Amino acid sequence: MNPVPKTRTRRAGTYRGVALTAVSALALAACGGTGGSPGGGTAAAEPAELECAVTDYAADQQFTSPEPMEVSMLWTDWPESPVTDSWRIFDEIEERTNVRIVTTHVPFSDAVEKRGLLIAAGEAPTVIPLTYTGDERPFAASGAVLPLSDYAEHMPNFNKYVDEWDLREMVDNLRQSDGRYYMTPGLQEVSVPMFSLIIRKDVFEEVGAPIPETWEELQTGLELIKEAYPDSLPLADGFEGQSMLNYASHAFGTVAGWGFGQGMFYNESTGDFEYAPTTDGYRDMVAYFRGLVDAGLLDTESFTAPNDGTGTVTEKIAAETVFAASGASGTVNEFAIALDAAGVTDYELALLAPPGGEAGQVVEPRNFWHGFMVTAQAKDDPNLCSTIQFLDWLYYNPEARELVQWGVEGETYEKAEDGTITLLPDFTYTAYNLNTDTGSTDIKVDLGWGNDVLAGGTESRVLKESYNQPGYVDYIDTVLSSRTPRDPFPPAPLDEMELERASLQATPLKDSVDTATLQFILGDRDMSEWDAFVSELGSSGLASYVELINSAKDRWAEANG
Repeated sequence: MNPVPKTRTRRAGTYRGVALTAVSALALAACGGTGGSPGGGTAAAEPAELECAVTDYAADQQFTSPEPMEVSMLWTDWPESPVTDSWRIFDEIEERTNVRIVTTHVPFSDAVEKRGLLIAAGEAPTVIPLTYTGDERPFAASGAVLPLSDYAEHMPNFNKYVDEWDLREMVDNLRQSDGRYYMTPGLQEVSVPMFSLIIRKDVFEEVGAPIPETWEELQTGLELIKEAYPDSLPLADGFEGQSMLNYASHAFGTVAGWGFGQGMFYNESTGDFEYAPTTDGYRDMVAYFRGLVDAGLLDTESFTAPNDGTGTVTEKIAAETVFAASGASGTVNEFAIALDAAGVTDYELALLAPPGGEAGQVVEPRNFWHGFMVTAQAKDDPNLCSTIQFLDWLYYNPEARELVQWGVEGETYEKAEDGTITLLPDFTYTAYNLNTDTGSTDIKVDLGWGNDVLAGGTESRVLKESYNQPGYVDYIDTVLSSRTPRDPFPPAPLDEMELERASLQATPLKDSVDTATLQFILGDRDMSEWDAFVSELGSSGLASYVELINSAKDRWAEANG
């Protein structure tokens, strides 16, 4: 089905909703890693030659197009903060840059599927935001998006902060089999896991439990809480297990949950990739959580009930039947609001560094956040250079990042000489529990600042800390000082035919893994059947899939020395 546009005019431009039949698109996550100079299995073409209207554009400067122009962008609508006519963000961006953003809207509920359909049909807008590393692979292989590495010379802000924040090798690892990269990511000056374990610290202290540094210590604490609160199931996830398994997996020396990706884990001893669910680390992780279930310490509903990560878990936190759960800095605020509403007083919530385990005090590798792709139709646009320069300003210029997050200085916030940002009292930022007692206008919901599409992708440490509570600043300090990021995996980029083959092989394997993992954890399958499960994977073509990934790794290594 083709998009059916709906148009509505606003001063900053037109935005269109689309009604599409949802179609699944598989985007394999990267086996990214450190190392590798530009280049790959296929020689890269020469960078494209562009004529730029702004010839003296440089880092940390305002980009302004000499002529009015439009840039079309795919926009994901969160149900709690849809675009409205009162949003100031588009107007302010246009006033500063002479660029009008024209948005094509898709709902959050099936944004990934609709994005894939639009791109495949050649009907997507120019800019595809909310692109995470790995999302671009199938579109790059099919030629549906532009190789942004060809245009990097026109992105001075991107290049400056890639180098200042020591991210160049990570960017090079975004290169596909032709040696080019097809998205530019959100750059993070400091990278810590966004999701980790939130605990009722006061309750842990009340029962004499240690503030857990390891998963073993967490189990000890949960057992003590269970004794004091026998009706509780003290640990919960709330994201169908995907969040907790993700940040737990690194401590067990494996990958799982949201971080499962291609399912590969690099064995440094052998120099090859292994399928993570066949390793001892994955089995040990599953056995650990199975033990929690058997002991009545894990809320199994939080591993099975689909919701947005709040809902039932937040209610159980408020009811004091759950005392530890997965979440991010915003989740801490949600839990606090729920506890206040329930009349719970004298509580203390803490976001902890992910617990360590048999693999050590290890967390995920240093990572990027969401960036953007540019669709291939833009190649012949006479304004392509200006579009690239505009996106470089919007995504990577420090003043633009502060604008997108906070609004206009003197209008919505004040900035002290030391850089401290204070939201003016007439405004609130409910998502981060700021000025909820004084503000009447929410800068995110009512004005569009801090929106989920453009904000948060690229952040200095100062900007990240500016809107988070002091507890999150402590979390950053603790992770950086006490945890070691796991080394990235070596690159193993696949060409178009290999990607198609890999998707056909990876999908049924992952489906089997997801089903069995949950069965083992919940007790629907006995751990004595683990070897049988691994054999089942072998019968599903696992060896061929592993060989495909290792061959790509070897080819890349040979081409790049």
